[in-house]
Amino acid sequence: MNIHIAVVDDEPDIIHLVSIHLKKAGFMVDGYHDGDSFMRSLQRRTPGLVILDLMLPGMDGFEVCRMLKRDPATSSIPVIMLTAKGHEADKVDGLELGADDYVTKPFSPRELVARVKAVLRRRGRTEPETLALGDLITIDPERFEVKVNGEVVVLTPVEFKILHLLARNQGKVFTRDRILDHLWGNEKAVLDRTVDVHIKNLREKLGDAGDIIRNVRGVGYKLQV
Repeated sequence: MNIHIAVVDDEPDIIHLVSIHLKKAGFMVDGYHDGDSFMRSLQRRTPGLVILDLMLPGMDGFEVCRMLKRDPATSSIPVIMLTAKGHEADKVDGLELGADDYVTKPFSPRELVARVKAVLRRRGRTEPETLALGDLITIDPERFEVKVNGEVVVLTPVEFKILHLLARNQGKVFTRDRILDHLWGNEKAVLDRTVDVHIKNLREKLGDAGDIIRNVRGVGYKLQV
């Protein structure tokens, strides 16, 4: 497959176990025992996907994910969080930061490999082309960048995903539940009203251009230029 996967976990046995199964599936694997060594490795190689433990010495997994998603050079790298922290709040926090999936220890190595393949398939279907919404807004998925009237607008990963979904399907109405499915799939441990909060924040950040996101009463949202 020629896809490098970085496994970041402070337990050598976990890195060994995950690496064996990923290599059997045809992936190339690099293991890191802490967030700092992984972040330094990005100067040499950009992985195709990161399996990231939350409970790391020094820089924890939340901070590693936050740094990845903040940097345009690494923001598009898929992240699967692998952790013993199974509380709903921890899952929501990780997914809000832009993680693509969340696997709780103890886990099935075969299921983890299946999730890796599923995330890569989903990312492979993502349209890389820059989208233009009239003369106001441009969306660049590869750079994880949105511009309004030529000025960069900083969005959270969740806000970006919502805008990109609506922009790729202009005029199509998405229910709150479908938006949640797009964002978090089977891990959507959140309430429908969470979407309303993100839409509100997104509109505010887009300024006058935020009016293109329309509320369809009793149904959901659509984008109409």
